Amino acid sequence: MTIGIVLSKPPKYSETFFNSKIKGLQQSGYKVVLFVQENPDAYNLCKVICAPKVSKNRVLQVVLYGYVLLKLLPFFNRVSTFISLEKKRNRSTIQWLKNLYTNAHIITSHLDWLHFGFATMAVQSESVAKTIKAKSAVSVRGFDVDVFPIKHPNCYKALWESIDKLHAISNYTYRKAIESGLSKAVPFQIITPAIDHTKFEVTSDILRDDFKFVTIARLHWIKGLDYTLEALSLLKKEGVDFQYTIIGEGQELEQLKFAVYQLQLEDRVRFVGQKAPEDVVTYLSEASVYIQYSDSEGFCNAVLEAQAMGLLCVVSDADGLKENVIDEKTGIVVPKRQPRLLAKAIKNLLLLPNEKKQHMRTNAQSRVAEQFNLEKQQKEFLEFYE
Repeated sequence: MTIGIVLSKPPKYSETFFNSKIKGLQQSGYKVVLFVQENPDAYNLCKVICAPKVSKNRVLQVVLYGYVLLKLLPFFNRVSTFISLEKKRNRSTIQWLKNLYTNAHIITSHLDWLHFGFATMAVQSESVAKTIKAKSAVSVRGFDVDVFPIKHPNCYKALWESIDKLHAISNYTYRKAIESGLSKAVPFQIITPAIDHTKFEVTSDILRDDFKFVTIARLHWIKGLDYTLEALSLLKKEGVDFQYTIIGEGQELEQLKFAVYQLQLEDRVRFVGQKAPEDVVTYLSEASVYIQYSDSEGFCNAVLEAQAMGLLCVVSDADGLKENVIDEKTGIVVPKRQPRLLAKAIKNLLLLPNEKKQHMRTNAQSRVAEQFNLEKQQKEFLEFYE
């Protein structure tokens, strides 16, 4: 069996979710092909096929299109099928010509399954699987259901009508897919993110009693960092002495730095930018509390890593986070967008007896190791395609 996976780029070394999936399928005798826009780091875990290039130079684009058309000539029947399907979707000639070009690298391939790693990657490619007589699958993640549909209403109508199976990373993302029009009759499987917990195991059984907080996140409004900073300013006013490290990059850096200035947190908050996986482990090992107060979250790998490292986790009740952390058992779950409640929850957590904090920490580590390990994930993906 040959499985094609569509991504914008091959997964990085640190993206264990995709790499583990590919390795697991290969070890079970399946052939895996990656379809990407570009392959800058020469990814070689499996075969990689890049999409046709798109140029702003019109003359060059005409040449590129002509070259792709020549490569499509031996697949005349498939091209005819693709055009017919596109016309049935009432797409304009210009649009289906664009779609034929951008999907040519898949149309010329032989697959049993075509799996889009993100729902957004499948938009304008809904006709491809049927064209090559492959089964189609789509994964839905946080951005797919929380952000993209707001900008593009009804963007998944054609997609939901064409897929054979859905993969959701949480119950929340599945519910959102249903709300956006997916039929409940479409087979689905929930396979959560997973981590190599051995890389994040805590090296000491001693519970840290310092007030060092950390968050790993894109600097984007959806991560709720502004509310987190407001909560921490309240803690400072109450005399709590803490240090807060934010790991990540993004478009909101300037705005967040200004918020730090306005809230008089310059001596308490530091932005360290994006870090390599090994450096992230170091930062986590130096902290005692992990905060993820997002407005919305499909699941969040970083919270799994923090739990595996033995950090006490405080998260919002946003969507998949409620499935990631069990309130008062493996961490603390706080209603989102309420800085005062967040401040109170952090303070109460720090004041808990060490015995209770240790119990919460141990529960979290055990749950991550048992329920969110790579071996379990690999087995679930084998079941998905079978």
